Amino acid sequence: MTMAEVEGSLPVSSQSVRFSWSSVKIPEWSIERHPPRFNLAQFPLRALASNLEKAKNFAKGFIGSVVHGNRNALPRRRPLLCSTSIAIANRENKPPSLELESSQNANKDYASTTDSLNDLPNGDSQRYTVQDTQDTAGQQQKQACLCRHTKEDQERVLISEVLFQNKDGDELENPELLSSAMGALKACKPNSALTIQEVQEDVHRVIDCGYFYSCMPVAVDTRDGIRLIFKVEPYQEFKGLICEGANVLPTRIVEDAFRDEYGKVVNYQRLSKVLNSIDSWYGERGLFAKVADVEMLSGGVIRLLVSEAEVNNITIRFLDRKTGEPTVGKTRPETLLRQLTTKKGQVYSLQQGRRDVETVLTMGIMEDVSIVPQHAGDTGKVDLTMNVVERVTGGFSAGGGISGSGMTGGLLSGLIGSFAYSHRNVFGHNQKLNISLERGQHDSSFKINYTDPWIEGDDKRTSRLITVQNSRSSGTLVHGMSPGSNNTPDSRTPVSSDGVVTIGRQIASVDYSRPLRPKWSGTGGISFQRAGPLQRDENGQIKIADMYGAPLTFSGKAYDDMLLAKLETMYADSGEHGSSMLVFNMEQGLPVLPEWLFFNRLNIRARHEMRIGLAHCIASFSGGKVIGDLAPHEAFAIGGTNSVRGYEEGAVGSGRSCAVSSVEISVPMFGPVEGAIFGDYGTDFGSGQTVPGDPAGARNKPGNGYGYGAGIRVDSPLGPLRLEYALNNQGLRRFHFGVGYHN
Repeated sequence: MTMAEVEGSLPVSSQSVRFSWSSVKIPEWSIERHPPRFNLAQFPLRALASNLEKAKNFAKGFIGSVVHGNRNALPRRRPLLCSTSIAIANRENKPPSLELESSQNANKDYASTTDSLNDLPNGDSQRYTVQDTQDTAGQQQKQACLCRHTKEDQERVLISEVLFQNKDGDELENPELLSSAMGALKACKPNSALTIQEVQEDVHRVIDCGYFYSCMPVAVDTRDGIRLIFKVEPYQEFKGLICEGANVLPTRIVEDAFRDEYGKVVNYQRLSKVLNSIDSWYGERGLFAKVADVEMLSGGVIRLLVSEAEVNNITIRFLDRKTGEPTVGKTRPETLLRQLTTKKGQVYSLQQGRRDVETVLTMGIMEDVSIVPQHAGDTGKVDLTMNVVERVTGGFSAGGGISGSGMTGGLLSGLIGSFAYSHRNVFGHNQKLNISLERGQHDSSFKINYTDPWIEGDDKRTSRLITVQNSRSSGTLVHGMSPGSNNTPDSRTPVSSDGVVTIGRQIASVDYSRPLRPKWSGTGGISFQRAGPLQRDENGQIKIADMYGAPLTFSGKAYDDMLLAKLETMYADSGEHGSSMLVFNMEQGLPVLPEWLFFNRLNIRARHEMRIGLAHCIASFSGGKVIGDLAPHEAFAIGGTNSVRGYEEGAVGSGRSCAVSSVEISVPMFGPVEGAIFGDYGTDFGSGQTVPGDPAGARNKPGNGYGYGAGIRVDSPLGPLRLEYALNNQGLRRFHFGVGYHN
């Protein structure tokens, strides 16, 4: 608006007043920071005119900060025309504060003040034009001058009335807008004396309430005093929404976010909360995305532009273990890339990236893994670089442990030593080769495993395990001497005083495993097995009967052959307060040849852990059943360290069916040591006599029993070390030592 337009809009009686006009350019700012304020000391109060463009920059910050990528800035909008100014129209009787400094005095200071103007934002100078109207001459004379700040700038002007009008001069009809605008005022009240700075601050508050993008305060001298009118321009009513670029954002999220705003006047404070809710949806999922732009279109339509950073390219960079410099890796890049769930064209997610890092680490061939995202030029996409440090892939190892049959013949009988060679990354495909030898007093095993964790070309993450094994293990769980002492059943006479039975097995198998759904996995495979006793008599012949005359094989020969089809399903879940596990296993003997065994074996294992305060509670169950041909040494043995404690190994019973349950509660004591109490129960459901030769009946095994006791647990790299003291239902007491959790 020019000075002529200003004068033309004033009453004739008010054209004896001088006006000061300024044009100021302020840089964009974020409302998270304190907004720049004018130094009104450089504006003469006597001119009673000041351009309050701080509100303009506030609205520009609404969008400008978002366009430039500042996610903390609110509100987000493109710069809208939002201006404030102040002018006072006065009658002939001018108060002393309205007197103007003469243009001659102002011109003297023009040169001295020009340099100080360069210190304003953006270095833009400010120009002041003073209009001096003389009533006697009836002519207007315009002169440009600069007015220095004096104490009179802080003098106050009494305001008799405060009104709000729209740009056409009509009162606001919307009561909500009027109430919000009036409530935003703090200094500008009727019958109050105000300074220009106080008016400016209230203009800021009116803009800050969020309903208006323009506020122009105008002071008019009336008979009742000076009337202060705020001419405001509100935003449009929200009638529709256009959302662009939101490829992964569900429509429901956007609809729910804007549902309460429909039909209301747009308020950028509420709008900023709506946009924050959309940004929060992305943030909760770790997605690289944001609302980048907001625009108000005609007809009350809001246009949202969402920026989602898609993955442009993924590269693998191998780093040296010692220097950290790039090097040539042994692993093929495609082997690592197929492990990633993050793919090209997807919106990059931090959470998904973390899971990918964990997945690569669980491969066992990397020492360190990190993902570095970078801008892909000006495309709005992101390039990912995965930095990996490889481990030493192969080597020898030695160790020891306790055999699965436990310490059936004394403290040293269950101890085994092991020696192994392993290679974790055969041919750079993450395939693993393991050759191991284990040796104990009664047990021994030579095993070769070749594992392909993910078969090439398969999209279901199917793995393959090839096993060749030659082992021998103690058969005393089923065919040993009668539990307790040297007692022998009266009804039977041992055919041998030697109670040691060793079973040899040769196994070749192929198993395939894959995840079925979250927390579920499945395994299927086939194996060939030959099993039989290894003891020989004085003639060098294989013994095919135990010390009580019960057969050691089902076929009556020195060994049994069987071809097994295997199917297993496992559920595993873990959380902050506990974990659960369920395993269902079925083996079917396939009689390809007449002498091969034909049977079906079912096994089930369940386990649940939970924490109640400091207590760690564990409940477990295992059971099984065999239908068809059964080699006696394959019967379910009940009793012992990992079964019913308080009994010797296998002393409760051995049958075609079994069930064992256990409950255990442990509490921390000190350091890695925990104290525990437990109770176990097991039964063969009376199936012991259905096993060929009835080995359990020959040894007077009860077929069911329970035990209870207490013990301590010590955490170790091998797992929990357990030392337990238990009593059984027959009044016998026994110490148990084990490694790992009770089965």
